[in-house]
This record gives sequence, C-alpha cells and structure tokens, in this order.
Amino acid sequence: MSHATSHQSGRENALREEICRVGASLYQRGYTVGTAGNISARLDDGWLITPTDACLGTLDPARVAKVATDGSWVSGDKPSKTLALHRCVYDNNPAAQGVVHTHSTHLVALTLAGVWHDDDVLPPITPYYVMKVGHIPLIPYHRPGDTAVAARVAQLANEVRGVLLARLGPVMWEDSVSRAAYALEELEETAKLWLMLANKPTPLDANALTELRETFKARW
Repeated sequence: MSHATSHQSGRENALREEICRVGASLYQRGYTVGTAGNISARLDDGWLITPTDACLGTLDPARVAKVATDGSWVSGDKPSKTLALHRCVYDNNPAAQGVVHTHSTHLVALTLAGVWHDDDVLPPITPYYVMKVGHIPLIPYHRPGDTAVAARVAQLANEVRGVLLARLGPVMWEDSVSRAAYALEELEETAKLWLMLANKPTPLDANALTELRETFKARW
C-alpha cells in the first residue's frame, strides 16, 4: 500500500468513526429519534453517508455507506436516499466537508408554529446563534426526497450554513461533521428558547450585530 493510499484509508476510517460518534451523541441527547436523520462526509474519492433507515444511535463504522464520485455504491450498507441532497451541498460549496440532517423536535415545531421570517427562521437573540449559525432560510414543505428541495439547497449551499425543511427539520453543513453538528445543536437550542418564551425577546440591535461581525467574523 502506498503512503498516499494509506493516508486516504486512515482519513476515511477516522471519518467513519466521527460519523458514528456524532450520530450517537445526537441520538442520546434527543436531537433525533428512531431511524430519522442522516450524516455524510466528503472524501477525496467520493462520500461517506449513513445507511438508509439506520438509527444514528447505533451506527457501525464498517457499515457506513461509501459512494464513489460517479454515484456508485462502493461499500457498507445501502446509502441513505438523501445523498442527492447532500451532494448538492458538496457540489456547490467547496468548503463543506460534513452534512448533518435531523428531525429535531423544536425546529420541526417551529415550522409548524410559524418561523420568524422565511429567510431567517429565528431572530438573532443570542450572540452564539449569530456567530455559530447565522441566517437559516425555510424550505417550504415537499415530500422527502423531492428534487425541488435539492435544487433550492444547491442555490443556497455557498451562502448559508444550513436550511430548515418545513415539517422535516434542519440540514446543516460545515468544514467537518462535528462542526456541522455543533451548528445544528445551536440552531435547535435557539428554537427551544424562542418557543418556550411567551414574551418574545427583542433581537440584538444593529450595533451589537456589527460588533459580532467585526470581532468574530460572524456571518450576519
């Protein structure tokens, strides 16, 4: 085995472990339930993605699906049907290295109760929401797997860190699987705060947002 091949294999194994570790953490803390949700990572020669109908809480690194750049199924269990959606992110955002999708309770509830704005599902009520998440648009309801969702995500992939699918939940992407999960968690917790407060808080003002942009390079 060449040094390059060994390095590639080592990176792939590390990503398999990361996907399983993140999946278990999200599942154990109730960010996803049953067999809902999926996680993927970019490889030099394709992608890794959780298998179809797999429980994120009990993933096996060896059974995570590998898909080649031509779309062919290489190894592991049958890949999730949402790979097409994930590929729209990877194809349109070179910096994206990991994508996480869950059916998180408070974010799904937010789409049912009514989001703040279609272009910003939640207002900037905390500094970490502004810094770690940023603008998250709502994608109107389409059945799972509808190509219209993938087409819209392709348009947005390089502009935002994620989207919220009406009645289905968030899809977040970042420069690693773990960082995508962290952004998703911050988004879910902000939705929880927003929904639990009967008297809605005032968003951070323009001066506060400017300070976060200048100090922390926040994308708001």
